[in-house]
Amino acid sequence: MNHIGQRVKELRERHDMSQQALADALGVSRPAVSEIESGSRKVSAEELVKLSRVFAVSVDYLLGLESKPEVVLETTPRGRKKTIPGVRINVPQKNVAKFKEVFLYILNKVGAKPNIGETVIYKLLYFIDFDFYEKYEEQLIGATYQKNHYGPTPLEFQEIVEQMIRDKDVVRIQRPYFQFRQKKYLPLRTPRLTVLTGQEIELINDVLNRLSDMGAAQISDYSHKDVPWLTTENGEVIDYEAVFYRTSGYSVRGYDEDEIS
Repeated sequence: MNHIGQRVKELRERHDMSQQALADALGVSRPAVSEIESGSRKVSAEELVKLSRVFAVSVDYLLGLESKPEVVLETTPRGRKKTIPGVRINVPQKNVAKFKEVFLYILNKVGAKPNIGETVIYKLLYFIDFDFYEKYEEQLIGATYQKNHYGPTPLEFQEIVEQMIRDKDVVRIQRPYFQFRQKKYLPLRTPRLTVLTGQEIELINDVLNRLSDMGAAQISDYSHKDVPWLTTENGEVIDYEAVFYRTSGYSVRGYDEDEIS
């Protein structure tokens, strides 16, 4: 059972979740979660189902029978990204470059705020990508976002950030933040603004002005009411086209009555 415990611990830490928070979600005690992660306690079928829902992964993944999508960062300008869970996701070089500069832009603008941990960054990236696509019908970063219990998660994030850490573009730290162990990123350089257009910077600033003061729970809850998230099955990739069905509280398109009629 130890491999289940290792995966549970990995998923919990990836979601900046404390053992107590996971225990509350499962309806067990915190020591029980500790025992699950150490492999000293068996996991019931009901708990496996709950874990799969909390982390938006399959029971087979928890049991070690299924692997997560492989993310490959292209080193040449060729290649198209596949967005089907469970298969190889190729990220074109231009998308990787844009992702890095947008991430650094976010960190330089709002990364010093105490609430800006990994979970909040995930949601900021989601709204930057989906707001831009709705407004201009073009992709900004074009990352692949999966629906999970805590809101949209960019599947490419970990691979790209690990590369940035190796290149000394950012540094990752972990620190206590309320009852959580927060993953926080600090920029080691300023973004290359030549990679971003004025239109892109304007939209990024708008998202940061609207949402960067939200905590992890607040922005996750906010993302749960967005139509693209609502219309996606748990664990599946969120379709960009769903932004055109957004409600007025989320739409950034500014449709007027003439367009609607």
